[in-house]
Amino acid sequence: DEFFLFKPTLKENKVSILKRQLGSKALTMTYDERHHTMNLSTPKELQEAFSISDEEVAVLARYALIIEEHYSTMAGEYRPMDIEWAKDGLTGELFIVQARPETVQSRKMSDTTLEQYRFGGEVSAKILLSGKAIGDKIGSGNVKIIHSPAEGESFLSGDVLVADITDPDWEPIMKKASAVITNRGGRTCHAAIVAREIGVPALVGTINATDILHDGDAVTVSCAEGENGRVYEGSVPYEITQIDLGNLTPTKTKLYMNVGNPDIAFKVAKLPNDGVGLARMEFIISNTVKAHPMALVELSRGKKIREHKAIRAAMLGYDDPKRFFIDKISEGVGMIAAAFYPRPVIVRTSDFKSNEYKHMVGGAAYESDEENPMIGFRGASRYYSEQYKEAFEWECEALKRVRDDMGLTNVKVMLPFVRTPDEGRRAIAVMNEAGLVQRENGLEIYAMCEIPSNVILADQFLEIFDGYSIGSNDLTQLTLGVDRDSTLVSAVFDERNEAVTRMLSMAIRACKERGKYIGICGQAPSDYPEITRFLVEEGIDSISLNPDSLLKMRQVVSELENR
Repeated sequence: DEFFLFKPTLKENKVSILKRQLGSKALTMTYDERHHTMNLSTPKELQEAFSISDEEVAVLARYALIIEEHYSTMAGEYRPMDIEWAKDGLTGELFIVQARPETVQSRKMSDTTLEQYRFGGEVSAKILLSGKAIGDKIGSGNVKIIHSPAEGESFLSGDVLVADITDPDWEPIMKKASAVITNRGGRTCHAAIVAREIGVPALVGTINATDILHDGDAVTVSCAEGENGRVYEGSVPYEITQIDLGNLTPTKTKLYMNVGNPDIAFKVAKLPNDGVGLARMEFIISNTVKAHPMALVELSRGKKIREHKAIRAAMLGYDDPKRFFIDKISEGVGMIAAAFYPRPVIVRTSDFKSNEYKHMVGGAAYESDEENPMIGFRGASRYYSEQYKEAFEWECEALKRVRDDMGLTNVKVMLPFVRTPDEGRRAIAVMNEAGLVQRENGLEIYAMCEIPSNVILADQFLEIFDGYSIGSNDLTQLTLGVDRDSTLVSAVFDERNEAVTRMLSMAIRACKERGKYIGICGQAPSDYPEITRFLVEEGIDSISLNPDSLLKMRQVVSELENR
């Protein structure tokens, strides 16, 4: 099992668990009078439950803080520690059994150069298997399956090492590898520790790598796509960028990032940025909750749900659907907020269309077939509707937990697709009922500016909201009357059209006149430097970009501001 905690808020005695991840726990080591220890198969009910409680996690984390502070004081500098612990099987007491200085992350902290690995474009190669990613690099080479260190002579420099598991005797082989893949192991296993030290990408816990892969296979191992690493068939081209963070000058216009995947948040947070302009709730719900939120609501009421078995499978480790939903949302949002803390993180509440909701587990029972879901039952219209209101209240409770219980007050909330000022008031009223109250504990609530009515009635909307973030994709679609998903009229869809740029200018001016926040989080600035130039000249507060566009646009903005 894995638990991720955020040290700054832990020091403030906040609930600082960012993520809980259930491990396989296939074996249990127990005491044996004859052989001292023996491994037994773990019963299914224990495999599907967390091995320690949240309270015990917090106790261990606080022990770690005390130990880290002690050794840092002794050393006269910050000293991260590698700590091992044990739990007494009879009394339940927790013990620290070893503590030693950690070296890999410390070296990285003193380095002002950021090395970024990424693929040149969309990867079309077949995914052969996946596992826990160690590091954030990419490596490629020919597979060499090794069963014991004695076979090391046959291993060539640049090969991809594939093994069941490794121990210290494997290190000479690992140092020659372009990547390491193991069947077994977790983030603290030997292979993971050594891979971090020598700077080699590793995938651990793949279960069956030695069966799936074969000697001589050309593969590419990617640890650059988040927490879950992948093995691709063949040699996939990739790029390595060196970024000198020491020579970057700040820009007057805030440069934010669009981030949806919590697994990559800590990685992309290293890029020179001012925060997150768009954290998408949809990615978190799709990848961790998976079920239609109203199916979970009804399951929590004791109602029989058609796909309840599939929902229960997604809820592994949980009995209560509401706790599962709120935990997963707060963990996903919390991970992003912690990665960028104390920089602002603007979280957009869920903005699925009805056809997207319908494809979720259990979704067919709650969604009708709409002629045009893009302008149908979405955004704020859902939030106050009796058909969805309770699910939105759960979402608000999760965001309240992130801000109030976890202490991540850098989170700001943004509502999508608010068609009228009255819709805005009604949605905020539901938020209040759920305890997520505007300006309480410094909470700011923004609206997406993505409908012509948001621009035309900006004076009324800005009496309700603390600011706007322009969604250029929908604003372009609705200003020009172009279906953005249609290839037949795709040539007409252009954010640089004068009708659209006038809308952008009007929205910026309306916010500036009222002292309200104004940013943009649509695709346009990432695609078109001339749009970025236009926005800077208009005096926009922030531009939120895709991570791969950030450095290029920073240069553009810096040059514009220094003219």
